[in-house]
Amino acid sequence: MPDPAAVNSMFGRIARRYDLANRLLSGGIDLWWRYRLVRAVKKQKPETITDLATGSGDVAFALCKALPPETEITGMDFCQPMLDQAEKKKQAKEAATYAKISFFLGDAMAIPLPDNSTDAVTISFGLRNIADRNQALCEMHRILKKEGGRLFVLEFSQPYPWFRPFYFFYLKHILPSIAALCTGDKSAYDYLCGSIEEFPNRNAISLEIQAAGFSKTQAIPLMLGSVALHIADV
Repeated sequence: MPDPAAVNSMFGRIARRYDLANRLLSGGIDLWWRYRLVRAVKKQKPETITDLATGSGDVAFALCKALPPETEITGMDFCQPMLDQAEKKKQAKEAATYAKISFFLGDAMAIPLPDNSTDAVTISFGLRNIADRNQALCEMHRILKKEGGRLFVLEFSQPYPWFRPFYFFYLKHILPSIAALCTGDKSAYDYLCGSIEEFPNRNAISLEIQAAGFSKTQAIPLMLGSVALHIADV
C-alpha cells in the first residue's frame, strides 16, 4: 500500500522535470495513451469533467483542447508542487482556450466535491499511487452523475506474458538510470518500477471498479497489455 506522505514528497521533488521525464522514458508513447483517453471521453460528450491526480495538467489540457469550449474541467491533485507546474503551463498557454480549466488541491480518497456533480471522472497513472483504491473509487462513484456518469482510468497494467521479461528489464535496469539523469531522483523511479510490478492486472482492476458500484466496465489493453484504459458507467 503506497504511503501518501512519501508519494506526495516524491512527486514534489520531481515536479519541475516531470513532463520531460515522461516524454523521454516513454519514448513519447504517453502522448498516444493520452489521445486514446481523450478520444473515449469525447464520445461521451460530457459538460463537466473532474481530472483526478491531474499532476502537471497534461490530461486536463488535452481534454480542453479536444472538447467544446463550454466544457468545464477541474484538475485536482494532492501534491501542490505538481499543481504549481500545471498553473504555470496554463498561464503560458492561450488564456481563452484554457479558461475553463480550474486546478485545485484535493485528495482522491476524500474528493471535495458534492454528490452527483460531474459527468466524467478521469484519472491517469494515479490510481496506482492511492493508499486505498476502494475508497477512492467509491468517492469517484459518489461525485459522478447518476444519469450518464462515466469513469475513465488510464493506468499501467501487467503486460502479455511474452513481453513481460523485456518490459521489466527496462523498468528495473534502464528506466531508473535515465530518470536519474533527467530528474536527479533515481529513488522516485525505483518506486515507479515497484509500483507497476505489484499492481493488479486489468481484469483484477475491473473487479475493483465493479466492487465500488460501477457497471458496464471494460478494459482496453494498450502497448502489449502494459497499460490499460478502463471505462465504467455509474
